[in-house]
Amino acid sequence: MAYLQTLSRSFPGWVFFCCCCCLPLLLTSSLPLRGTSMAHHGCRLRKTNFQQSYIRNRTYTLAKMVHALDKDTDNRLIGQQLYVNIRENNRCYLMKRAVEIVVKDVLLTTEVKNQYSYVEEVAQFLASLTSELSTCKISGNREHIEKNLEQMKKKMEQLGENGKIKAIGELDLLFDYMENACTDVPKGGNKKKN
Repeated sequence: MAYLQTLSRSFPGWVFFCCCCCLPLLLTSSLPLRGTSMAHHGCRLRKTNFQQSYIRNRTYTLAKMVHALDKDTDNRLIGQQLYVNIRENNRCYLMKRAVEIVVKDVLLTTEVKNQYSYVEEVAQFLASLTSELSTCKISGNREHIEKNLEQMKKKMEQLGENGKIKAIGELDLLFDYMENACTDVPKGGNKKKN
């Protein structure tokens, strides 16, 4: 206690105290780096999730098999249009939501599960990825994300039964887009929109 009283009376003592005690605490704290956001720490998947040849082959085979039935060559559900006005560091969240929609509204429907091979395996795999991303949140305004997802859903509904066929036929694209958005290191939140 006498040491602290002596320390408090002298300016050099305070400088010594701050340098020896406070500075190391500040340097080792887990503050986010400039340009990054803690909200995105849950928006990463391991690359190995996508390197499993078995599930990749199942997904691509299912997509190829059903793509041949797709009569509509003018529309696309999964593509760059999903990324319009979306910052790069929000793309994983967007793809997580797109996968949830395709799994729930297409792959897990009774008629699809009974009609195509590998659907349940692919659906389970994609659901496991979205589960891993359960803590993934967006940074900033969600308006553009919701608008782009709503357009995808609306287009799928307008196409009727062919909308489901198109969604299954584009599973390879969905797989690739999710891999690219969720395994690459996100760029800083200050990048321009594209």
